[in-house]
Amino acid sequence: MTLHIPRVIGHRGAKAYAPENTLSSIHAAADLGVEWVEVDVKLTKDGTAIIFHDEELERCTGTQGLVKDFDFKSIRELDAGSWFGESFLGEKIPTLEEVLDAVLERGMGINLEIKPCPGREKETAEVCLDVATRIWPDDHPPPLISSFQHVSLETALDMMPEWPRGFLIDEQLENWKEFADYIEASTINVNGNTLKPEEAEMYADYGKPLLAYTINNPDKARELVRWGVDGVFSDNPDVILEVLRPRH
Repeated sequence: MTLHIPRVIGHRGAKAYAPENTLSSIHAAADLGVEWVEVDVKLTKDGTAIIFHDEELERCTGTQGLVKDFDFKSIRELDAGSWFGESFLGEKIPTLEEVLDAVLERGMGINLEIKPCPGREKETAEVCLDVATRIWPDDHPPPLISSFQHVSLETALDMMPEWPRGFLIDEQLENWKEFADYIEASTINVNGNTLKPEEAEMYADYGKPLLAYTINNPDKARELVRWGVDGVFSDNPDVILEVLRPRH
C-alpha cells in the first residue's frame, strides 16, 4: 500500500488548541481539517499502552511521579486537561485503543511514536503493535510507526514489516543511513528547527519522505519545503496548512 504523507501532521493531536495527546486534541485536529495526527505511546506499570509524552506525570497532570510507577487504574484517575484550560477539566489520559478508535472514526491517518520509559523499548513496541494490529483495518493505509529508540524500530520491523517505519533523528548520526537501511525506513523525521539546508539536501537524497518536527511558524514551514522537506508536524496545523496547501 502506497504511503501517502500529508504536508501537515497534527503534533500530539492539535497541541495548541487542546491538551496534548488527549481525545480532545485528536478531535480538535479533525475539526481543523487535519489529515493525520502524531501521538506518543508509553506503557503503564502494568503494561497498558497509553498516549502520553513525558516520563514524568507532573507537567500534564499536576501529579508527581513517573509513568512507569503508576498502574493503569491510577493513571486513569488523573486529570490531564485542567493544566491546559478549565474547559478541559477531567480530561483523561487515553489508551492507545481509544485514540485509534477516535482517529478511525474521524477518518484520519496516524503516526504512532513509540516513546518508551527507559528499559522498556522492546516491550513498548510489542504492546503498541499488538494493540494497533488488532484494531487497525486492513483496508486503511497503515499507521506510521516512529521512534528515536533503535530497539523499538527493530521490534516494529520484526513484528510488522509491512507497516511503515519513521526513523526519528534529533542530532545527526554518522551511521544514520546504515540504520535507516537496516530498519527499512519509510520516512526520515528530523528536527526542523535545527536543520541546516545541506542536511536537508542530504536526507532528501536518501529518497524517502523527509518530515520535520515541530514547526509552528509559517515562514519556517515555507523555508523547509524549499529545502526539500515533504511534510511537517505542527502544534497549530491549521496555521501551517494555510501556507502549505495539501498536495493533491
